[in-house]
Amino acid sequence: MTRGLALLVPGGHGQVGSELRRLLSARPGALVHAPGSGELDITDPEQVDDAVDSFAETARDAELRPVVVNAAAYTAVDAAESEPDRAARVNTDGPAALAVACRESGLPLLHISTDYVFPGDADRPYEPTDETGPRTVYGRTKLAGERAVLESGARAWIVRTAWVYGARGGNFVRTIARLSAQRETLSVVDDQLGCPTWAADLARGLVELAERVADRRGPEQKVLHCTNSGQASWWEFARAIFEELGLDPSRVHPCTTADFPRPAPRPAYSVLSDAAWRAAGLTPLRPWREALAAAFAQDGEALRTP
Repeated sequence: MTRGLALLVPGGHGQVGSELRRLLSARPGALVHAPGSGELDITDPEQVDDAVDSFAETARDAELRPVVVNAAAYTAVDAAESEPDRAARVNTDGPAALAVACRESGLPLLHISTDYVFPGDADRPYEPTDETGPRTVYGRTKLAGERAVLESGARAWIVRTAWVYGARGGNFVRTIARLSAQRETLSVVDDQLGCPTWAADLARGLVELAERVADRRGPEQKVLHCTNSGQASWWEFARAIFEELGLDPSRVHPCTTADFPRPAPRPAYSVLSDAAWRAAGLTPLRPWREALAAAFAQDGEALRTP
């Protein structure tokens, strides 16, 4: 009989970490420890070493298969432009410390990364092997974190995702829901394309990969993309949210990126290909529009709550 899975999830109070905790907590014979930054600061190597060692011992005593999934990140894209050192500590130094601790403890590591490692000027979905070229501090620090993990000698995989939303924290879905109650019309950019991704679906994909990695059947490809399938502009995404809210989507008007200048430039094209994910035998995530409907069916109250 296959032993149960144990996950250590730094960043466990965020969107993806919360879904991993919910998913594993409902699974018999599984263990999940998902500390927030107040419990585990990944920028403190000593804390990281102690946490990974303790987790490895707990999993071993319980005869479980341990995997570390790093969901901790500095994701304030605009703020990172003026706080590059802070972003680098969390997005680069933290993953590096985790990778070293995992290497020393013999634990596999899944590290969550982002579409922002690409320049955003493609005309087809990005493959994991495509040339990177981040144009923001956030993207550069996340790419440096990827490289630190892959060069650490740990048994590690990078999972890039994009446009994540869920029942917790600040995200586009909850923002649109809040604004829909405050304004008669909304203007949303229609010249940026990406893959809206429900955190719960991403969590299921990560657990499937973790199962494979725990059994030493991890993919040869060390960098993978995992998003809900299809693509949309932010305007199309916002209209779909209005539909799920039971509101008139014609209240959402298209505009351009130039109409809303931001400190950090947004990629015009952030669609990620899941070809490598499929080639590894992993289950592709459902279309983004189906996922959005499922998210409202499961967590509608939380998504509507500011």
